[in-house]
Amino acid sequence: MTSLPRPLTELSADEARRIVLRAQGFLGAPDRRAGVCGVLRHLGAVQLDTISVLARSHELVPYARLGAVGRKTVEEAYWSSSGSADAHPAPHAFEYWSHAACILPVEEWPHFAFRRRAYRARPHWNHDLPDGTYDQVVKQLRAEGPLTATDLGGAKKTSEWWDWSGTKVAVERALMYGEVVCVERRGWKRVYDLAERAVPASLLHDDLDDTECLRRLVRLAGQALGVGTRADIADYHRLRGEQVDAVIADSGLVPVTVEGWGRPAAVKGGAKGLGARPAADAWADPVALATVPRGRHRTTLLSPFDSLIWERARTERIFDFTHRLEAYTPKQKRIHGYFAMPVLAGGRLVGRVDPAREGSTLVAKQVTVDGVRAVPAVAQALVEAASWVGCTDVRVERVDAPQLRDALDTEIAGLLG
Repeated sequence: MTSLPRPLTELSADEARRIVLRAQGFLGAPDRRAGVCGVLRHLGAVQLDTISVLARSHELVPYARLGAVGRKTVEEAYWSSSGSADAHPAPHAFEYWSHAACILPVEEWPHFAFRRRAYRARPHWNHDLPDGTYDQVVKQLRAEGPLTATDLGGAKKTSEWWDWSGTKVAVERALMYGEVVCVERRGWKRVYDLAERAVPASLLHDDLDDTECLRRLVRLAGQALGVGTRADIADYHRLRGEQVDAVIADSGLVPVTVEGWGRPAAVKGGAKGLGARPAADAWADPVALATVPRGRHRTTLLSPFDSLIWERARTERIFDFTHRLEAYTPKQKRIHGYFAMPVLAGGRLVGRVDPAREGSTLVAKQVTVDGVRAVPAVAQALVEAASWVGCTDVRVERVDAPQLRDALDTEIAGLLG
């Protein structure tokens, strides 16, 4: 690797994009020895979501970076414990509120003390908590060990998912306060345990003040992003802008200017994406700036909840690619499909696939391809994803550019052999 050719405070849009790709694990050889746990620690947060098409999003994130790592391996890496025979096993991760509901490295428990304190001080909650229920839930967990909400007797089946029972309200509030922790998902249900039992003793404290917590999370966000604007860094762990401003100067990140990251110049008629984009101020990980990012680019399907693209404005700025999750959009109003997954290839976003499964066939219900040169990459991403989830065939139902349909089918057939 060679040094960057211009002063470190000035980056072209292309340099910034490559720094981002390397920081997020998509450029250069993946560290397979570190595996899924390494991906989690590198990213600092992996978002969870209920939607499962090919797989759930927290499975798709390490797959996108490492390739066909087994799905059981992914789950065990997140939820299993480590420790010697004479030491209490410690979890690798815990679930908490970060960018959204996220899996977080267990060593970051102390740095979310600021958020636990904020929740404890919260004057208003959307759910009523019956008297005595909170203490009863904690007492039951202490006596019986890790339990789901159903085990606690708190499941409540209604048509409204937010219509929680008193027990569910209590255990979720205990989770937010940090008295209870989730260190496993079982059949997609949270498994709750007392933090005092599940979190290693050396980490089980709220000793760090808000400033130190925020400084750490801002630094971690900058390292995971490689380079980002103030808004990008704040969004990573859902901090407020003023919280970032208070600590960023001594976070270890360095100020940079990125060409083309400013707002588009005004264009008559409000046309989007036209006009010159000025340079914009940003912050970067100094380690990421030390060398030019080189190596092999990953070709893969991306979960819409992947941290590379989870923030829409940032994705547009870096990749000139507009993407939104349409799962909650009425079917007749969808443009790209229920769970359209962007295709990453050569460091660019070159298409979209809305996938489904029918037995041993991966079905591409709708495919968008950015020109004929992107066809091989889209085909490769589809076939590799099919193999990962145990499908032996791929069927394309619709291509937005019909003239590319035959070429895509031919590429897929060739890869399937």
